[in-house]
Amino acid sequence: MTPLDAEIQDLVSRLADILSRKRLFLAVAESCTGGMLGEVLTQQAGASTFFKGGIIAYTNDSKAKLLAVPQRILAAHGAVSRPTVEWMARSACRVFESECAMSISGIAGPEGGSAAKPVGTVCIGACVINTSDSVRRVFAGDRATVRVRAVAAALRQLHKLLQSPAPTRPACAS
Repeated sequence: MTPLDAEIQDLVSRLADILSRKRLFLAVAESCTGGMLGEVLTQQAGASTFFKGGIIAYTNDSKAKLLAVPQRILAAHGAVSRPTVEWMARSACRVFESECAMSISGIAGPEGGSAAKPVGTVCIGACVINTSDSVRRVFAGDRATVRVRAVAAALRQLHKLLQSPAPTRPACAS
């Protein structure tokens, strides 16, 4: 087991505890991680007490159809953008009737990068009730490493948001 694998297990365990204690449910919307986020969550014993489900929306078309990401957002910002992942997270909350969600969209490689968005660029969104947030990261490494690092970063992002004292923006999808 690598240190990152141990961190992921620890984060999932802590999130499971927080979500269960607060009686909150979680959903996920994934692109470049292809279900890996849902996989690590469901490895946790008792996952059904906090996890409702996930959507893998790999293409722009599936992001638009399954998660209602507006074409105007995809056209203006691209699939790998903070506005897109924030919309994905809010939509996952709506679709699964959950209070919390995480979303990931990125360029895991080895192809697909550009000067503006190199391989390893990942955007992560999270929402908790009335608060949403997103981050953009660029991870070094091969495809598998980028995907694992994206999952760990998403778990960290949700944990941080669950610890936030007050909402900063509305999290509901329109």
